Amino acid sequence: MSSKRVSVLTFNCLADLSKVCSSRRSPRSVPLFNMFLSTAAERWDCVSPDSTSQFENHPHYTPSSLGYEQKQNGHALNTNHGPMGDYSGSQYRHNPQDFYNFTSYGQVTNNTISYGQVSAISDSKEVLAEVSDASSNNATIDMLEEFCNKRNVKEALEVLGLIKQQGVHVDLAQILHLMKACGEVKALQEAKMVHEHLLGSFSPFKISIYNKILEMYMECGSTVDAFDVFDKMPRRNLTSWDIMITWLARNGLGEDALDLFSQVKQAGLKPDAKMFIGVFYACGVVGDINEGMLHFSSMSSDYGIVPSMEHYVSVVDMLGSAGHLDEALEFIEKIPFVPSVDVWETLMNLCRVHGHLELGDRCAELVKLLDPSRLNEQSKAGLIPLKDSDLKQNEKKKLASQSPLEVRSRVNEYRAGDTSHPENDRIYALLRSLKEHMKEVGYVPETRYVLHDIDQESKEEALLAHSERLALANGLLTSPARGQIRIIKNLRVCGDCHAAFKIMSKIVGRMIVMRDAKRFHHFNEGICSCGDYW
Repeated sequence: MSSKRVSVLTFNCLADLSKVCSSRRSPRSVPLFNMFLSTAAERWDCVSPDSTSQFENHPHYTPSSLGYEQKQNGHALNTNHGPMGDYSGSQYRHNPQDFYNFTSYGQVTNNTISYGQVSAISDSKEVLAEVSDASSNNATIDMLEEFCNKRNVKEALEVLGLIKQQGVHVDLAQILHLMKACGEVKALQEAKMVHEHLLGSFSPFKISIYNKILEMYMECGSTVDAFDVFDKMPRRNLTSWDIMITWLARNGLGEDALDLFSQVKQAGLKPDAKMFIGVFYACGVVGDINEGMLHFSSMSSDYGIVPSMEHYVSVVDMLGSAGHLDEALEFIEKIPFVPSVDVWETLMNLCRVHGHLELGDRCAELVKLLDPSRLNEQSKAGLIPLKDSDLKQNEKKKLASQSPLEVRSRVNEYRAGDTSHPENDRIYALLRSLKEHMKEVGYVPETRYVLHDIDQESKEEALLAHSERLALANGLLTSPARGQIRIIKNLRVCGDCHAAFKIMSKIVGRMIVMRDAKRFHHFNEGICSCGDYW
């Protein structure tokens, strides 16, 4: 067999493109890489030690036309130049057989993942379906992992379906990763599909797997599905009860959570420290602070649990959520050690919710003294808290009020004041129409939540542009009649929007499920499941 070699330019181009694919910085690597792949067999067969590639001599395939600029020591990729305009379409796909003959596993993986990164999922699936070897199987698994990392659960499930067709085994750890992603984006329909896959591939389950399923459904806001799984569990541990109690409370079902806590004690089980945090939350939901304080006392007297700072924060949250802000302050003053910034931040947040500005200002000063990073500029000016969870989220993207809306298993994102949506005119027209209907039944806009120095009419307009309202309006325009609308908000819902959503749920005759930074809110027939404690 005669020796074959690649010319220096071809080798350098391939090396550069491979680096771009690996770093995932430029989607232009996809068509360029595929152009090389499409002529790979020709170059490998035609380039001899004494000749240059036909590809390189072709007048239309000069280095500059491929997106390369001449440099002193060679060529460098210029991502702003080149003939490839639309790099996500199938017109740039290579021949699968050439792909198979030419590439190694790592190149298959990089190329298919690059397809996924530019949303060419159909092309990726076609490539992998046509290349039936171990490399493509590994590449498919890597695609699944990539989509899970990006929380693109719909695409991840499409890849999972392809994997099943190929007869490839998927590790339980990868399915658990997909479950976690479904919970994080509140994708209920996708969560059910993952659950179905688990039943078909990994049952019977260990208790820990059941607990992951419970948590996934609860994070999606489906207490019905969670209860169905919980009731069918052959065995449960304390974590199972912890998940149910905590998430029932977060979904506004405080009485159900406390009922489960009673069942724990009746069964002779010893509650752990984590369970009491869920119990305090449940007491705050139902507004029964007396029962909550009894449970706080029983922690140490009946179960020998020494309250941690997290427990004190939970009790402050329970008292403040029920509107007992002065009692919450008295409780803080009795803590046997120096209260943490979390304690004061919790009370500060609740003062904003209930309009206790004087106490809120005092708390804000203490928060500023203990940890100035917890307050943004708006907080310093008017009690808008920047929560610890928001600080972590800031590592990924700029903090802004956002409300993803789930419609037909698709998630659309909205930001406060956004006017860029294609249906912008219809969205705002619907919101203004709803506002007039709301005023007829007694709605009065709570403009105190608008901190800008503007006139009353402008403040009402600003409330109208809150992200959750934009999401709701588009949901009403695009979802089936009488269908449930699901909204996720990354910050705590303001008091005006909460009051407005109760009224709007009655006007439009829809169940509206909103998950904010604090809890789930189920708005139906003018009532919220939180009982106005959040």
